[in-house]
Amino acid sequence: MASAPGLLAFAPHRSGTAALLSEAARRRGMEVAVLPVDGVPEPMRRRGDAHYYGGPRFAARVAGPLGVALLEPDDGWLDALPAAFTGRAVSRVPLSEARRRTGPFFAKPPTDKSFPAAVHRDGSTLPPPPPGTGDPLVQISEVVDWEEEFRIFLLDGEVRTGSRYARYGRLDPAPLAGHSREAAVRAFVRDLTRECGHTLPGGVVVDVGRMRAPGRAAVWAVVEANMAWFSTVYAADSERALDVVLRSAGPAALLGERDRPFRREHSTGAAPHVAAPREARHSV
Repeated sequence: MASAPGLLAFAPHRSGTAALLSEAARRRGMEVAVLPVDGVPEPMRRRGDAHYYGGPRFAARVAGPLGVALLEPDDGWLDALPAAFTGRAVSRVPLSEARRRTGPFFAKPPTDKSFPAAVHRDGSTLPPPPPGTGDPLVQISEVVDWEEEFRIFLLDGEVRTGSRYARYGRLDPAPLAGHSREAAVRAFVRDLTRECGHTLPGGVVVDVGRMRAPGRAAVWAVVEANMAWFSTVYAADSERALDVVLRSAGPAALLGERDRPFRREHSTGAAPHVAAPREARHSV
């Protein structure tokens, strides 16, 4: 994928990550275009070599005309993981149920970012469902403290690049390469992909961190998994991150059998099978 030419199409909303990926794509000879707000121009339609980076709502309109297959982790991936990798209780419940819960608890949409992830004192502070969405699922978990959080770009289970993005909940990007906890992060991710790599698309972003729950020792744990085609690079190597982005949103005609279950429009809402945990080796 790293040497493949073709088109990298961006959603109209620009960002620092889009600029970095644009530069990386041009360096490898790719055509780069920012799509207009009204969709995909005729010359770019189903040309067979397009890739995409941008938000999911715009992607829903342009992926088909571009001929792009969007890969994403299943909405239920995190709460289906073995406890050895989550380090905390995580579950999905209907929003109506979450709004009746006592707290405090942490709540977020599983993937669509329709409301901000945050700690809620109880369910009454959760927003009502958007019009026409019925009773969507909400991911809730116990409140924990994250000492440091890292974004990892994975390509077929290999760590292509990564970045710290937060310390104690505050944005604080730093490259994974050379970080004092790089070896620990890589060891944890290696165990995760060994056990559960088959439950993730070939190109994906996984956020992990050093977590402390009340009354328990600090452990390494998964924060969440994200679509690489809509993930901020932070201080990761943009060239290597681009490899993952291209795999995560590339030509539909080239989609391999391994990634077909993770194609966005084919999502069934059922979490892929997660292997039972082996002996935990990742508490570094």
